[in-house]
Amino acid sequence: MADSTDKDQKTEQPTPKKRADAAREGDVLMSRELATALMMLAAAGWMIAAGGWFVQSASDLVRRGLTLTAADVADFAPAEALLRNGAEILLPLVSLFALAIGAAFAGPAMLGSIGWRGKALGFKGNRINPLNGIKRMFGMQGLTELGKALAKVLLLGSIGYWLVGKSLPAIMTLAASDLTGAVGLAGKEVGHAVLALAGGLVVIALIDVPVQRFQRTKRLMMSKQEIKQEMRESDGAPELKQARRQRQHEIASGSARKAVSEATVVLTNPTHFAVALRYRPGVDAAPVVVGRGRSDVALAIRELAREAAVPILEYPQLTRAIYFTSRAGRTIPEELFVAVATVLAFVFQLERAAAEGIQPPDVDVPQSHRFDPDGRRQG
Repeated sequence: MADSTDKDQKTEQPTPKKRADAAREGDVLMSRELATALMMLAAAGWMIAAGGWFVQSASDLVRRGLTLTAADVADFAPAEALLRNGAEILLPLVSLFALAIGAAFAGPAMLGSIGWRGKALGFKGNRINPLNGIKRMFGMQGLTELGKALAKVLLLGSIGYWLVGKSLPAIMTLAASDLTGAVGLAGKEVGHAVLALAGGLVVIALIDVPVQRFQRTKRLMMSKQEIKQEMRESDGAPELKQARRQRQHEIASGSARKAVSEATVVLTNPTHFAVALRYRPGVDAAPVVVGRGRSDVALAIRELAREAAVPILEYPQLTRAIYFTSRAGRTIPEELFVAVATVLAFVFQLERAAAEGIQPPDVDVPQSHRFDPDGRRQG
């Protein structure tokens, strides 16, 4: 009973697969505080950089709208006037809209959560379950949200109080100033106020992001049994592994088994590719490819080589070069003679090399014969 309880306890960190599956379901790292802070920073930056432009455009629009001349009556063109005046006032608003869109995408991008997840839009009954709602309100998540709300009220309230006290003398002089000066001063003070409040939200976001990361990790914690089950699904259950081995032997049965048993050496990459080479001095004019394969066939060639006591050496670049440029029953390309000869010289002295602890030599594959695992030439 105790063992069963231990297996069910979620004490293990979530695996990458668990995190990826949760992200596809819409459970991603999110922080509303970070999003709000970025939007406030964008707004403050716009007010400081383009606020005067917007006020001037609005002022010009109002002045032209209230000014009527004889030419306006004689050459009445409302569409032209609307297009001219509308474009002028829309430009600063478009810049504000662009900043808002950028800030909306910046938050998820900073947290690595940007992307479209259709499953997140699907209906989930637990979202409207009253019991789940009560649990969220009075559980740890509810307490965390309450703490964040109180922190925001205290911090932003303190910043607001400081701003009012700092700007009060300037505010008192607005009544005695001309309209243009009063509007400019008010805009400047509002911009500074928004920037200060955005700074407070940034502080809250810097606290909220680690909290959200911790809560998501805790939410995705796994039990030992879940990890074992995931490994079984990823790597295959023992019975599936046995079936895979059987299939490998079936693939490499018959002539392939005989060819590998005649091989001088098998080169691997280390498991995705395998080539079996034969070289009999005085008989073969050049090394001959007696077997080649990838994936299951490569694994089968390795198994057959072990059964036949054929040396197996790991040379990824050379193995891919032979696999993609040669066929079974043919000699290797002339460009690979030097590299393969170096390997064969080592194989022919394998017993002495093993006794003296000599490692397999490095080989140089010509640039023209270098391939990636997908068969594309490199460099």
